[in-house]
Amino acid sequence: MSSGINYINATKGIKSWIFTVDHKRIGIMYLAFVLLAFFLGGVFALLLRLELLTPSALYLTAKQYNQAFTLHGAIMVFLFIVPSIPASLGNFFLPIQLGAIDVAFPKLNLASLWIYVIGAVFCFYSIIGGSVDTGWTFYTPYSSSTDTSVIPMIMGVFILGFSSILTGINFIVTVHKMRAPGLSWFKMPLFIWTLYSTAIIQVLATPVLAITVLLLMLERTIGIGIFDPALGGDPVLFQHFFWFYSHPAVYIMILPAMGVISEVVATFCKKKLFGYELMAYSSLAIAFISFLVWGHHLYVSGQSPYATMLFSLLTFLVGIPSGIKVFNWIATMYTGSIDLKSPFLYFLSFIFLFTIGGFTGVVLGSLSLDIHLHDTYFVVAHFHYVMMGGTVMAFLAGLHYWWPKMFGKMYSEVAARIAFIFVFVGFNMVFFIQFIMGSKGMPRRYYNYLPEFQPYHVVSTIGSWVLAVGFFIILGYFIHSLMKGKQAPSNPWGSSALEWKVASPPTTFNFDENLPYIDHGPYDYPEGNS
Repeated sequence: MSSGINYINATKGIKSWIFTVDHKRIGIMYLAFVLLAFFLGGVFALLLRLELLTPSALYLTAKQYNQAFTLHGAIMVFLFIVPSIPASLGNFFLPIQLGAIDVAFPKLNLASLWIYVIGAVFCFYSIIGGSVDTGWTFYTPYSSSTDTSVIPMIMGVFILGFSSILTGINFIVTVHKMRAPGLSWFKMPLFIWTLYSTAIIQVLATPVLAITVLLLMLERTIGIGIFDPALGGDPVLFQHFFWFYSHPAVYIMILPAMGVISEVVATFCKKKLFGYELMAYSSLAIAFISFLVWGHHLYVSGQSPYATMLFSLLTFLVGIPSGIKVFNWIATMYTGSIDLKSPFLYFLSFIFLFTIGGFTGVVLGSLSLDIHLHDTYFVVAHFHYVMMGGTVMAFLAGLHYWWPKMFGKMYSEVAARIAFIFVFVGFNMVFFIQFIMGSKGMPRRYYNYLPEFQPYHVVSTIGSWVLAVGFFIILGYFIHSLMKGKQAPSNPWGSSALEWKVASPPTTFNFDENLPYIDHGPYDYPEGNS
């Protein structure tokens, strides 16, 4: 990649990668695995959208549709979105941004990667053994009684949880103990703050999911009545356990995305981030409040009306720190010297799409509206505007932003802008129409539907093809970049952040000389730089 010695060419051979403890190599391997998961999850999404092109059966049976639907959700959530930014970009850049040579526990970091791979193998094994058809939430009592491969899939999820917990512990200790001299808490980049907040959620919430799926396995194997009412269990208990993890998991997915966006907006506006300390505190506030809102998934489950009112209030409350972030990003752009490179285009996309996702989340948090919209395509659209319009757009922003640093090669900016147009237009074609569809009563997870909804589904399906074209263009120019791309300078975007002060690609130990002394904030641009 470069004429000098760097983390890529320092040692050679597949063994040097499999057994590496270099956080950068581990981040690159995570990146390869999560992109593979994204591809597979995307294939299942295209299969679903093609089937929904017509109101009646096209080429899948009802059971095959449920299996494809479940695999799309499970792969995208557990194998892609949850680990996407923290495990790949986080692993690569957290130590560099802290001025450290590695994470606190390098061997534990490697163990986290291979635990992730083992969990993924279990998930893919479940496809061979009669793919699970319960939906990615594995709701009981159906998941307790179906003849599909529930146990291998939830065993995979159980194992993946350990990877998430170990990564979280590693990041927390690294932030506390491995900061460079002079790097106080309020000199850390906001990407570090969001990874730190995310790690807290991973460590505290993931064990609840592990216990839940373990209880489900016990119920299926030895017939203990925990969730199945036929055995004396309570299916609503499963929902409480599952969403106590899975709603904080939404913020495991979105908080690192917010950190990436903060780095991109500061760099491409050549300006100090507006309201830095409030942005840092808002990350911790989101992490805290995320543990208190799981009950808004159970409005129609028969829970106490007083509990429902409380969960509705808390749902509105979580919008405050998120709103602070959006306001501060927009305020940062004011009077900034904006450079409309492709990472910044994805930032603008994130702001637009995530705001729509946030506002529609407030709609669903309202008791009277949620009763009508519950389990409709409105919820599908909201979820994807937050997860894909938020996390995936931020992931693409971060990938384009840090690609030259990670691999030492530049990509085609023209191709990147063309791909962005396809991705942005395709995404909105797929999901914006689903808000309308859902508000008219189209239920989600249905294999067949009334003919009156077909025009909406046709637009959504065509949009999925446009979106796929955009992603294949991205794949094409990234591969071209690795093979024939121009050599990247150490700081192609003119950023003030610490990671842009090291070589592209970085050396094995990140810093050629002694660890840096940090005597300024993360977004301090010199006078006149804008």
